[in-house]
Amino acid sequence: MNAINPEKLLRSKWTAVTPRNKEKHFMVTKLVRDEQERVEACLLEAVLTKQVYKFPWQELKDDAEWHMGWK
Repeated sequence: MNAINPEKLLRSKWTAVTPRNKEKHFMVTKLVRDEQERVEACLLEAVLTKQVYKFPWQELKDDAEWHMGWK
């Protein structure tokens, strides 16, 4: 399990373990916050296609799906 501080996710880099549509490398481009200013989701942009996906930030903790950095 990846240890993550949600406040430090912005501009972090991630590699998908199982790439889809040739999208393997991602960067966190925005954090989505709730009314209490807690991070509840993040926007991941695929480096190759520039496609943006919204994920709950907790999904990045799963090291079977995501690796920190670009590998």
